[in-house]
Amino acid sequence: MSAPAIEETDAEPIATTLRARRLGLTAAGNDPIAVMRHDCPVCRSEGLASRAQIRLRAGGHEVVVSLLHSSADIPAPGEIGLSEAAWHRLGVSDGDLVEIAHSQPLASLSDVRRRIYGNRLGQAAFSAIITDIAERRYSDVHLSAFVTACSAVPLDQDETVGLTRAMVDVGERLSWAGAVIVDKHSVGGLPGNRTTPIIVSIMAAEGLIMPKTSSRAITSPAGTADTMEVLAPVDLDVPAIRRVVEREGGCIAWGGAVKLSPADDVIIGVERVLDIDAVGQMVASVLSKKIAAGATHLVIDIPVGPTAKVRSAEAAETLSTALTSVAEAFGLRTRVMCGPGVEPIGRGIGPALEAQEILAVLQGEPGAEDLAHRACELAGGLLELAGATPTGGGFARALESLESGRAWAKFRRICEAQGGMREPPVAKFQQDMIAPYSGRIVSIDNRKLAIVAKLAGAPTAKAAGVALHSRLHQTVEAGAPLCTIHAESPGELDYAAAFAVSDGAIFGITAE
Repeated sequence: MSAPAIEETDAEPIATTLRARRLGLTAAGNDPIAVMRHDCPVCRSEGLASRAQIRLRAGGHEVVVSLLHSSADIPAPGEIGLSEAAWHRLGVSDGDLVEIAHSQPLASLSDVRRRIYGNRLGQAAFSAIITDIAERRYSDVHLSAFVTACSAVPLDQDETVGLTRAMVDVGERLSWAGAVIVDKHSVGGLPGNRTTPIIVSIMAAEGLIMPKTSSRAITSPAGTADTMEVLAPVDLDVPAIRRVVEREGGCIAWGGAVKLSPADDVIIGVERVLDIDAVGQMVASVLSKKIAAGATHLVIDIPVGPTAKVRSAEAAETLSTALTSVAEAFGLRTRVMCGPGVEPIGRGIGPALEAQEILAVLQGEPGAEDLAHRACELAGGLLELAGATPTGGGFARALESLESGRAWAKFRRICEAQGGMREPPVAKFQQDMIAPYSGRIVSIDNRKLAIVAKLAGAPTAKAAGVALHSRLHQTVEAGAPLCTIHAESPGELDYAAAFAVSDGAIFGITAE
C-alpha cells in the first residue's frame, strides 16, 4: 500500500509568544539578534537551534533574526532578549509580547548556492537576492556566502549590470529639476585623499547641482562621511537633502541615512569584516548610489600605485572599462581620471586630521597644495564633462573658485544648512615616528599607514589617525619626525606605534 501523499501548503508557521527584553547588544554589521534561554520551552517545543533564523512579529512590525542560546540568568524564563537592531526594527518596549515563528526558507539562497559553484546569475536572481538583503532576511553567514561567491568568480558585465539595477530598484530614487546633476566618486585606497567636500563646494559655488551622498569607511581609516561628520551633521534624510540642495546647490550627506541603494550598506558591512572589495561589487556599489541619487554626469577618481587599492595601469584600465560600460547601460555619462597613488594626497589620515586639511585648502592656507591640486583637477574634469567650461579650462576655473574664496563661502553655507559647522577635535595622545637615519624618502607604504591609523582608533575615534610630516623624495635628517600618530586612548596609541615600528618600513629611506 502506497504512502498517502503529503499536500503542499503555504500556511503560516504556528507562532508562540515571549516577552521582549532589551539587551543593549550590537552585532557585527548591525545584524538583528535574538537570545533565548537554552532551556526555554519554546526552543524545545519548536526545535529552535542556536544560529537558526527565526521570524519575530510585534505591533505590526516583523524582522528575521539569528537566534543565540544562553545559559545565563538573562533573559529570564518567558523572555526573549533582543539586540539593538532587532529592538528598533520591531519598535517594542520591555515586556511587550513578541511572536516567534520559524522563518520561511529563502528561495533566493538557491541562487547564491548556484553562484558559489560558478554559475552565472540573471536579473531575476539578483533582484530576489538583493530584495532579501535589503529586507534584512539574510544572516551574516548568508551575506558572507554571497559576497564571497561574487568575488571568487568575478561578476561579468551582464551580472554587474543586473546587480546594479537590483540595488537601485530596492531603494528610493531622487529626481531633480535640472538637466545636469553632477557627482564624483573616488575608488579609494589612498589615505588622506579627501577631495569630495572641496569639489562639492567648488561645483555649487560655480552654479552646478551636486547632491553628494558618501559612504563611511569600508577598509580605510576614514570615509568621506566620517570626515564630513567632524565638520557638520551628515545624517540627513531625503527631505533634508532636498532642502539643503535647493538652498545651496550641494550637500555632503551619509548615504546610509537614506534609502538609496539600501542593500549596499548591508553588503559593505560584510565586505568590511572580510576585507573584500571585488571589482563587480565595487562597480555596482558605486553606480547604484549615483543612479539612485539622480546623477547625470559623474567623474571617477582612480589613484594608481603599488600600495594603493588599484596597483597598476592594467588594473586601472580594467576597472575603468567596467565602470564606464555599466554606467553607459544606465545613461550615466562618466569620465574616469586616474591619478598618482604612490603616497597619500594630503597630510592628514583619519576623520579630524583630514577635516583640518579640507579647511586649510578652502581657506587658502599653505601646506596642503597637493590636496588642492588634485581637487581642482577632478573639479575641473567635472566642470568640463558637464559642459560648464570648455575642454581644457576646467582646472583654471576650479582653482579660481578656491583662490577667490567663493568655494570657502559656499562650504560654510552648506555646513550651516546641514545643521551647523563644527570644530574638528584634537587627539589627547600623540607620538612621533622618527627617521632612523638621514637620507631621502624613496617610498611610502599607503597600506601600512592606513593600518597604523586604524590601530590608533580611526575612523570610530574621530581625532585618531596619522599626520604626515615628510613626503616622497624629501630629504630627512636622523631623528626628524616622519609622522605623528594621534589617538584618543594610550592603549591605542601604544598598539599603533608598536605596529609602525615592528611591521617593517612604512617609509623607505635611502641613505645619502
